[in-house]
Amino acid sequence: MFTTTLNKIKPILPGLLLSLAVAICGKLLALFMPKLGGATLAILLGIILGNTLFKQPVLAAGTKFSESRLLEYSVVLLGFTVTFQTIGEMGIKGLLFIVLIMTTVLTGGYWIGRKLGFNEKMAMMMAGGNAVCGSSAIGAIAPSIEANDEEKGQIITLVNLLGTVMMLSLPFLGLSLFGDALLSKSALLGGTLQSVGQVVAGASLINPETVKYAMLFKITRIIFLVVVVFIFERKAQQDGLVTAKGSKKKFPIPWYVTSFLIFCVINSFFSLPPLFSDGAHFISTWFETTALAAIGLRLDFRKFLKEGPRFLLYGLSVGAVQTVAAVVFIFLLHI
Repeated sequence: MFTTTLNKIKPILPGLLLSLAVAICGKLLALFMPKLGGATLAILLGIILGNTLFKQPVLAAGTKFSESRLLEYSVVLLGFTVTFQTIGEMGIKGLLFIVLIMTTVLTGGYWIGRKLGFNEKMAMMMAGGNAVCGSSAIGAIAPSIEANDEEKGQIITLVNLLGTVMMLSLPFLGLSLFGDALLSKSALLGGTLQSVGQVVAGASLINPETVKYAMLFKITRIIFLVVVVFIFERKAQQDGLVTAKGSKKKFPIPWYVTSFLIFCVINSFFSLPPLFSDGAHFISTWFETTALAAIGLRLDFRKFLKEGPRFLLYGLSVGAVQTVAAVVFIFLLHI
């Protein structure tokens, strides 16, 4: 049993240790550049190193683990630092904002894709990936509409490219438009950025409070994933793209979102010792910084350049719709 466990861990270690080392370097550099912060420096350092010195295939398993699992664990631990009172600060306006922005991106992303000549399945995956949670949403939508692996891979690459551009630009847009308005900046980032990692990374460019509230908006979007999969599945059936028998009808809410909500309930109804919240915050911060370093290390600019101008136009168009709609809704709803 020990040997089996060791064999599973060994492939992960090189990439995991590199991600941790980059995270530590980011934290140390932050001592000299406190305005940027450890998380921001970790992802920027990861991008530089990942596209120059550390392209070895042996690192892939560990950086993938760090990017996905550590970030999921970070979200779970965030539940110990959030209560229903915190969630309540989003209010009805926050929920309405999420519904409006998701509806806009679903319809806009699908319509733009069809106008640019993409097939219906690719347009659905692009719309769903941007509206909900990036690659995870695409991974859920693809089997329900019977999309092939090549189409799925192309759209995942495009969504990641768009998310990266928005992750590095939206925090500065939020600061210039909303200043010290915490909920406004959080809504902009949590309501638009594609993956959980991008939300955490983008919000980290501002401050830890923005990370917390942006994640609330993001988790609300993820909860709607089941609805989005159901809608696209039904549309694909009606359009004759799939058979009702062959499609998958259920997709659970991701485990880390469920765990976050459970810990949030516990934290809301029971008075936990400060050790829980302080310890959770400390571990979550390190998991988060290591995950962000891994995201930087895995960001391969060559893949983005291979997709061609039509893909890039699609991504930029959807991103523009997403950003403009979010800003408009935030102002109209006075978030």
